[in-house]
Amino acid sequence: MTRFQQQRETMIARHLMARGIVDRRVLEAFRSVPREAFVPPESADLAYADQALPIDCGQTISQPYIVALMTQALELSGTERVLEIGTGCGYQTAILAELAKEVFTVERHADLLHKARERLQQLGYDKIHFRVGDGTQGWPEAAPFDRVIITAAARECPPALWDQLAPGGILVAPFGEPWQPQRLVACRKCPDGRPQEEFLCACRFVPLVAEE
Repeated sequence: MTRFQQQRETMIARHLMARGIVDRRVLEAFRSVPREAFVPPESADLAYADQALPIDCGQTISQPYIVALMTQALELSGTERVLEIGTGCGYQTAILAELAKEVFTVERHADLLHKARERLQQLGYDKIHFRVGDGTQGWPEAAPFDRVIITAAARECPPALWDQLAPGGILVAPFGEPWQPQRLVACRKCPDGRPQEEFLCACRFVPLVAEE
């Protein structure tokens, strides 16, 4: 077992399972995805520490526990089409691709998206669709989506993203003021369109930015 594999197993046991991540498919996805491939080379020694790390364009890769908590809350069985807002370095995207039927990911920073796409393709992920654009507008021509995950904080859910979520679907996102403590929630879309919200934890994410 390599050094990174040992660190990955320690992360899964200490930072995920010990803190309530129990979905076996989620844990196996974390075992399969090499997080060290998604962090800057100078941060490789911290790849499996339970902390957020800086990446390009002033963005971050979220701490493993938060990625796992958000992923578990999506309740993925393998048949879902997932919309991800905020590709970043592509680590969350890879985890989703391990668990879902198809992933559509939107990133406003072209440089980040191109690097993430190259990295993910090198790792063999072939059911991911990429787009540079305003994440608050989603991907209307590919809607509806069974799941939506937003990896940056908005004051409230962008209406276009809620509209693109299928009835019975789940949206997971942080909501609150930029750079302040926020609420990470999972919202199930009721048949009448109303949200049924579950609070997951307090968190702090970079802000979701709209082009307008």
